[in-house]
Amino acid sequence: MAPPRPICLNVTRFIKFIIFLVDMAAVFFITSAIILVGLFIGSYTDIKTREVPDWLNYGLIVIGIALNLLFSIIYWNLDYIINSIAGFIVFLLLALLMFYAGQWGGGDSKMIMALGALIGLDVTFKKFPFLMAFLINILLVGAVYGLLWSIFLAFRNRKKFLSELKKSLAKKKIILIRRWLLILSLAAVVVALIVKDLAIRIPLLGLVLVIITTFYLWIFIKAIEKACMFKYVRPMQLTEGDWIAEDIVVGGKRICGPKDLGIEKKQINLLVKLYKQNKLKEILIKEGIPFVPSFLIAFIFSLVYGNLLFLFLS
Repeated sequence: MAPPRPICLNVTRFIKFIIFLVDMAAVFFITSAIILVGLFIGSYTDIKTREVPDWLNYGLIVIGIALNLLFSIIYWNLDYIINSIAGFIVFLLLALLMFYAGQWGGGDSKMIMALGALIGLDVTFKKFPFLMAFLINILLVGAVYGLLWSIFLAFRNRKKFLSELKKSLAKKKIILIRRWLLILSLAAVVVALIVKDLAIRIPLLGLVLVIITTFYLWIFIKAIEKACMFKYVRPMQLTEGDWIAEDIVVGGKRICGPKDLGIEKKQINLLVKLYKQNKLKEILIKEGIPFVPSFLIAFIFSLVYGNLLFLFLS
């Protein structure tokens, strides 16, 4: 039988454990406070100007990596800086995917990279990483947020939206698809009435409902884009990263257009010069949905509830 451990040894281990918990709480509190401040500022500028300033995004990236490097030095633990770099890389890949898919602007993409550097990704995966829970919440909250913002735009510009929606529904291709969807729906209902097995009936009707909902949701979003998200501005009002809706050609030379995925500073300077020479008029740009507020909402939900998907499933 092994001799009992000294009481002082157990007390020392308990004190070390308490200090460890306090240190972890302090790190989490500091990081979360910085993220919340950054997201509040970014949300305000995104809603007001549809832009997130580079000084904020790049500043948060530097702070995220520098802060985690400092934690690694203070606690003599490389996990902080390794996790920070891993989080930055994961969210960098996500940012590139969403940017080149045309879903996020440059400001949104840089902000998400900064959040990855600040939060970090636990590469040991001893427990479900907070960063991955935050990512899932971004997708869930972003989908609902995007839909609600679209409804808000449609209501605010209801005359233009309804006019554009009628035009879309009157197109020959759309009418043809609607007829096929009607036939598909009737066929699914007939099959559901014939087949008594619920394991077949419910998924069949559910699939048809999803197809129809997706089709009309797509028409709804396209109508909102055309009616509410395009506007003409002077070149002096352009900012780096703005989406140009049409190709701009002057003297047979293309300057910029939709394929550029965001206008560059040198292109803006050239457009301003041409505008002053009366060789160019106002430019049509597409305004995206300000997504940074959805990051803020998703982060708050992550702090309070954790992984929303797990919460819903449970």
